[in-house]
Amino acid sequence: MSSITIVLGVIGADVHAVGNKILHYAYNQAGFNVVNLGVMVSQEEFIQAAIEADAKAMIVSSLYGHGELDCRGLRDKCIEAGLEKIKLYVGGNLVVGKTPFEEVQKKFLEMGFDRVYPPGSDPALSILDLEKDLGN
Repeated sequence: MSSITIVLGVIGADVHAVGNKILHYAYNQAGFNVVNLGVMVSQEEFIQAAIEADAKAMIVSSLYGHGELDCRGLRDKCIEAGLEKIKLYVGGNLVVGKTPFEEVQKKFLEMGFDRVYPPGSDPALSILDLEKDLGN
């Protein structure tokens, strides 16, 4: 896995850093080369980092409930930037209110994300999905 680079970050105005550090550690331990952008990351910063690092996946997290707004249009911007094959993963508390996860998942899949994870997901799940999705 060490040859596979992923970009990790917390999108939008979100400053929740603990989950980001946990994910960074888990992906690093699984052998991924992790480019961690930290918190308060714009879509453009994700895309630029993915281009520069030749990343195969973007892992977008959000905990403050505005992930839906912050992530809207990301797939289209990736395609415009030549990243049409990049895998887009998103997880956390992605919407305001108590929306059933199935509805949240459907919304993000329709927005072009490949995988969607609810709050508190075990990083091992996304690691397995990355290995499957990236052919390892």
